[in-house]
Amino acid sequence: MQNRFLYFPSAQWPSARMLEYENMKLWLATAVDYQGLIAGKEAPAPNGTVVLFHGNGGTTLDRGFYLTPFRELGFRVILAEYPQYGGRPGKVGEKPFVAAGLETVRLAYEQYGEPLYLVGESLGCGVAAAIAKKTTVPVAGIILITPWDTLASVAGSIFPYLPVKLVLTDKYDSIENLKSFKKKISVVGAERDEILPIRHAINLYNALPEGKKRMWIIKGAGHNDWPFRMDASLFKEITAFVMMDKS
Repeated sequence: MQNRFLYFPSAQWPSARMLEYENMKLWLATAVDYQGLIAGKEAPAPNGTVVLFHGNGGTTLDRGFYLTPFRELGFRVILAEYPQYGGRPGKVGEKPFVAAGLETVRLAYEQYGEPLYLVGESLGCGVAAAIAKKTTVPVAGIILITPWDTLASVAGSIFPYLPVKLVLTDKYDSIENLKSFKKKISVVGAERDEILPIRHAINLYNALPEGKKRMWIIKGAGHNDWPFRMDASLFKEITAFVMMDKS
């Protein structure tokens, strides 16, 4: 029941034609697997590497809109893919997603070095938060877009009359996972989020350690249309808070 409610994978492996159209390429691919997608042409990345974890629907191929704004700010972008999404082998779930993400982050660090940043979108915020807690790779900062506080909190608000804590096998407890994170965190909420009501992002923000956090609420935005309501200056501001921090 949990998986039907939470995960909506697309199993289509990105074809050469799809990748060419989106100006992307497979990153660290083998005949049967790959770690994610990157821009089709390498570009200088003086400010470091971003590893981005997307939401629970679609695939990395749908997230090409992240490439240009980050690259214009001097970052390399790796769009990490989950098991069972985008034709990758494996199972859905918090444990396999976090395990795959830890491997992606490790490989990114080995290949590109520091600084390395994590960006999460929706479900990907929970994945990024868990990785930040468990990885041995130094994470220089985090951006969380339309996040939740805990999966149990979200499920409880959707199914208030069901004992959701008894049926959830995944936790995605971002409050717990980020409570000891020492670097800066940007939290971005959508004012009219119809899937993850804004209170969950606010709850998470309020629970984060004081001093190195900032929150933005995108006015009038819903869960999926926020990219159309964020201009380049706002994107730069959100990014700069985390990624231009030299402390």
